[in-house]
Amino acid sequence: MSVAPQRVFITGASSGIGAALAREYAARGAVLGLLARRRDALDALVATLPHPERHRVYALDVTDHAALAGAANDFIGAHGGADVVIASAGISHGTLTERLEDLPLFESVFATNVQATIATFAPFIAAMKEGAGARRLVAIGSVGGVRGMKGAGAYCASKAAVHSYCESLRLEMRPYGIRVVTIAPGYIDTPMTSNNRFPMPFLMPAGRFAARAVGAIEAGTSFRVIPWQMGLVARLLRVLPNAIFDALFARAPQKARKEAA
Repeated sequence: MSVAPQRVFITGASSGIGAALAREYAARGAVLGLLARRRDALDALVATLPHPERHRVYALDVTDHAALAGAANDFIGAHGGADVVIASAGISHGTLTERLEDLPLFESVFATNVQATIATFAPFIAAMKEGAGARRLVAIGSVGGVRGMKGAGAYCASKAAVHSYCESLRLEMRPYGIRVVTIAPGYIDTPMTSNNRFPMPFLMPAGRFAARAVGAIEAGTSFRVIPWQMGLVARLLRVLPNAIFDALFARAPQKARKEAA
């Protein structure tokens, strides 16, 4: 008797962590729904995956909630639901509150990192509640969401919001047997980190990250920092008194701002 393949829907799938997760799940035999803005990048990715004909691609912006819901409903209609939904789409910009021209960047980061995570999960929940077996709603958070870093107010605050939101959702989904998993990457070798001009301790290849992340997702782990070394750092940062934290990080290097065109 054949076992039905896992049905996995991933946003931000055209590059970086999202693409690495797509490769890992495809290698495990899953049928995928892959969503990102760039159709050419999605098509190029799918062409490299096992059984490319089984996967569906959706070229749209996750901040377009109606289009996102339409893609989710198409995937549900095609495959009868989803077993794993991963909100991986995310952006990062250096920002400064004192610069009024950075306010649209704050809004953009929150729209992509927070609001789109909610909008990704929402269309799948009703079908997941009626389903059975292992069901997972997965958000890609960040070690950056543990403490705020200078010059990264938008990114750190957005990822902290994702962490707290997932805690609330985890409690809401518990009666239905749906696990809510938050994966908090440290420094992963992706296009998002390629422009960083400061040391990135424990930098991990995206493929290795994806393998470990899928293991945590399958286990239903509520919160996992990857790599584990950054998990130790995150635990220390959580308990570090503000006075010591401020003294240590006030002069730390920061992400460059995105200058206006």
